[in-house]
Amino acid sequence: MVIKNKSAIKRIKVAARNRSQNLLYKSSVKTLIKKYFFTINSSNSQTDKSMVSAQVSEIYSKLDKATKRGVLHKNTAARKKSLIARSFKALD
Repeated sequence: MVIKNKSAIKRIKVAARNRSQNLLYKSSVKTLIKKYFFTINSSNSQTDKSMVSAQVSEIYSKLDKATKRGVLHKNTAARKKSLIARSFKALD
């Protein structure tokens, strides 16, 4: 079925653009979280605590931006933040 309506064609283009941007946000959040847990599991020294703290703030920032742009639901972002905070607190 060929779409003839100009507005429908535009909506398809916009949806494709938004889908690719949403995937970019989601994959970057997943990558940051995986790197964070890898860093936690691989090291236990006190010097890495500052690096881990920087990673936590970067993850929080990405989650907040994704929530603000409507990529992630606010409860999903809160759940992921809670998971990260619990694991960070367990380092002490």
